[in-house]
Amino acid sequence: MSLVLQLTFTNALKQTMTLNIDSPKANLTEAEIDAAMQTIIDQAVFEKEGFAFNTKKSARIVERNVTPFELNV
Repeated sequence: MSLVLQLTFTNALKQTMTLNIDSPKANLTEAEIDAAMQTIIDQAVFEKEGFAFNTKKSARIVERNVTPFELNV
């Protein structure tokens, strides 16, 4: 099983950008995620076409399970 924290932002042009963070620490709180997203916004870390991603859109943790199969090839 793998976990990915997805943080999605928008800019003034309504473009979206999703930051994927593999293996986030366990027991993250909404407050911690919100604060991290605000820091990214305050530092203007990401931009596109000259417009910084300055609005929080969503945050989620995605859990992925992979079951491999042994095939006779």
